[in-house]
This record gives sequence, structure tokens and C-alpha cells, in this order.
Amino acid sequence: MRGLGKSRRTSRAVTVGLCAAAFAAALTATPAQAREAGKAAHWALKDSGSDVRFRGLSAVSRDTAWVAGAKGTVLRTTDGGASWRNVSPPGAADLEFRDIEAFDARRAVVLAIGEGEASRVFRTDDGGATWTESFRNTDAKAFYDCLTFFDRRHGLAMSDPVDGRFRILSTSDGGRSWKVLPSDGMPAAQDGEAGFAASGQCLVSAGSHDAWLATGGGAHARVLHSTDRGLTWKAAETPIPAGDPARGVFALAFRDRAHGLAVGGDYRADQASPRAAAVTPDGGRTWTPAAQPPPAYRSGVSWLPHSRTSALAVGPTGTDLTTDGGRTWRTLDTGSYDTVDCTPDLGCWASGEKGRVARLER
Repeated sequence: MRGLGKSRRTSRAVTVGLCAAAFAAALTATPAQAREAGKAAHWALKDSGSDVRFRGLSAVSRDTAWVAGAKGTVLRTTDGGASWRNVSPPGAADLEFRDIEAFDARRAVVLAIGEGEASRVFRTDDGGATWTESFRNTDAKAFYDCLTFFDRRHGLAMSDPVDGRFRILSTSDGGRSWKVLPSDGMPAAQDGEAGFAASGQCLVSAGSHDAWLATGGGAHARVLHSTDRGLTWKAAETPIPAGDPARGVFALAFRDRAHGLAVGGDYRADQASPRAAAVTPDGGRTWTPAAQPPPAYRSGVSWLPHSRTSALAVGPTGTDLTTDGGRTWRTLDTGSYDTVDCTPDLGCWASGEKGRVARLER
């Protein structure tokens, strides 16, 4: 029986690998190759039934995804986007949800941003039928931007600097309770430095202990890295331009503890965004600018499932693809999206303004 089980696991792994290869081939094909094969990958819009902006997105699978956005709105699909259920927390219409982290179709944690008590965290264990408010910020100087989870129990949330240092919240019970971590291990913030609550990807994690925090607004756009679940951090400068409240690193994605991508730029539509992407091979200690970056500001980024070299970046003016680990990017689509998330079963989702939600299909 053990041998049979191993055979089945091997078979599933081979099947996933073959599907991933076909998925990547469809996505990376040139237009001529795609026409010939009849398998061009593309964003297929799903009718969310809403017109709010969804900057928060958590993809669970090809079938299940959660989005969170303006006016306290949370939606969930379990049928690949064919239908959406409004599962918004009651009484949250005045809140701005900017990040959501879902563990499955029933359990999720959502973050509302803003000054003072506008920053809150809610958790559901029944698919959004009921929610519990597990954190409400009472410090007028704090402004929370993003969430991340290492596993189903351990997670972090980050606030813009308070008294000169970024503030970190920690949970060890899946977001049911939170505590502010000591600031002793946090480097001093630059003047004007902050995070961007643009896509839920200014704070990300990989593995059981590593987390990264993206910044802008200061003299340099930086990435801060923690190897101990947020207790201590080291900062590294990136080549993405900063020096203005509208410029910096907006999103990060790490496929393991070492290999990461950063995207950003200047979110103002009338401003150029040169050097809008960078790559690290060493866990964020050093960053190299993309030789051919996306052509404009990008607010979200995600590695493609089962790929060591391919990733997607999204923003208001389009979607770009890299197939060489972030060194070069080419535009795939010109639709507007704020964030993107991919799952191991080859489900890639994107969401953004005017209720836009899409799944990558071929």
C-alpha cells in the first residue's frame, strides 16, 4: 500500500508539472504562436456585481477567491467567478478594506486601513456569514497598510512609522488576537517614508519565519527583511525611484526565502515610472533593476505557479510578464488591475477598479 500511495503522489506531481508547463507555454507564447496553437492565455473578466475598487485579493484555488475593497466590501466566489456572494462585515460600509488573507473557502482575515480607529482587522470562520473584529487601532499616529501570514496561525500586519519606526502587529492564533511587537529591532524610518496600501502586497512572507516590508516616500525606496517573524529587521535600498510621497516600492513577491521581485514607480497617471521593477537573488540584501522594466507604474506582482522564472505584474495600465526571473518584462494586457495572486492549482486572479475581477484562462 505504501508503494501504491507513492505511485499516486508521483502521478499527481507529474500531472501538475505537465499542466504547469502547458499553462506557462500558453502564457509565454508569442502572439503568432498563440494564434497557431489556439491557446492564448488571457484575463477573463468575471462579473462581480459590484462597482467598488478591489485592492485586496486572496486566491485560494482556481475555484475559490476572496476580494476586499472600498465601502467595507468583501466578496467570495467558490465556482471560479461564475457567481459572487457579498459577505461584507455588517456595519463596515465606512471602512476601506485593502488586504485580505484567506486560508480556504471559510476562513479569512481582512484589514481596513486608515488613521486611528479606521485601521481594523476582522476574521471569519464561516465563509463570511459572521465576522469578529479582532483588532482596532487606538493610536492616532498609526496607519495600517498590509497583512501577511506564514501559516494558518502566525501572521503580521504593518503600520506606517510611529515615532520614527514602522510598527508591526503579530498574531499566533490565526488573526483572532493581535499584539504590537517591540520596535527595538526595527531600523529608523527615513523622513516621509511609508508603505503603500495599494494591493495588499507591501508586506509579504515566505516560509515559516521570513517577511519583507516595502516602502516609498523617503529619499530611497527600501525593502526591510525579517527572519524571525517580525522581531528584528534589516533594510536594503532598491533602485526603484522614490523621493516623493507618490513613488517607491508598492508590491513584493518571493517564491522562496531568496528569490524576490519588487514593483512600483509613481502612481500618478501623468508621471513616468522608470525603473519600475527590481529583482533580488539573496533574500532582499541586494536589488538589481530590471534591464527591461514594465513600461509604467505597477502595484501588484505574483510568481506563476510551479515556475522559477515567470511572474506577472499588474497596474492601472496593464499586465506584464517576465520569463527570466524579473530581468525583462513584456506587456500582455492593457486592462486595469491593482493586484494579482496565483495558486498552486494554476489559478491566477486579478482585481481592481470598478469591480473588476478576472481569472487567467486559456
